[in-house]
Amino acid sequence: MKHFLLALLALGSVHAQTMSAADLKNPSTLKATAPAAFDVKFTTTKGDFVVQVHRDWAPHGADRFYNLVRAGFYTDCSFFRVLRTPRPFMAQFGISPNPAIASAWQNANIPDDPKKETNTRGRVTFAMGGPNTRTTQIFVNYGDNSFLDNQNFPPFGEVIEGMEVVDQLYAEYGEGPPNGRGPDQGKLQSEGKAYVDRNYPKLDHVIKAAIVPAPAKSDDKK
Repeated sequence: MKHFLLALLALGSVHAQTMSAADLKNPSTLKATAPAAFDVKFTTTKGDFVVQVHRDWAPHGADRFYNLVRAGFYTDCSFFRVLRTPRPFMAQFGISPNPAIASAWQNANIPDDPKKETNTRGRVTFAMGGPNTRTTQIFVNYGDNSFLDNQNFPPFGEVIEGMEVVDQLYAEYGEGPPNGRGPDQGKLQSEGKAYVDRNYPKLDHVIKAAIVPAPAKSDDKK
């Protein structure tokens, strides 16, 4: 009986991993509504930081982030655009190291959210290339980037622990082409982790991102 139960548990684990991989290649399956507020712990090659999400700040963005984290999307994603000079700007990540998954999400756009909060230090925001083009890439603001507020960049959360870790992410490669020698986002999309390992081996990356379980409610009844 014990061996049978262990076998069932192993099969369940394999099934969960298979479903997760299948979901990541099919964005339409990841449509859950996020809680009103939740925390996500990022374990990175530099240490840990925690993002607190407020769904009312940017509902579409919060829902997308929630689903990506639950499905394990951010595992092994590189911080490919870390800009601290000539002024503190941002640490950007969110291109899958798996080209097949990156391709599946490239046009999985979500609608814009109205501006409610501002892009100040520690706030977390989706990157985009125009109206209604947010997909998977996000960034942490290093400084006061409030000039982004009126350009359809609404924050959906903020770093509440470990901002000093974000401050230490490798930044020497700088901006990507054509303005710098950093990673080319197109090649990162099409070649994935192999491109990073071959050309930008010092980049930091996410080891794991996971939703922090909500604390159990205490029972005050005697």
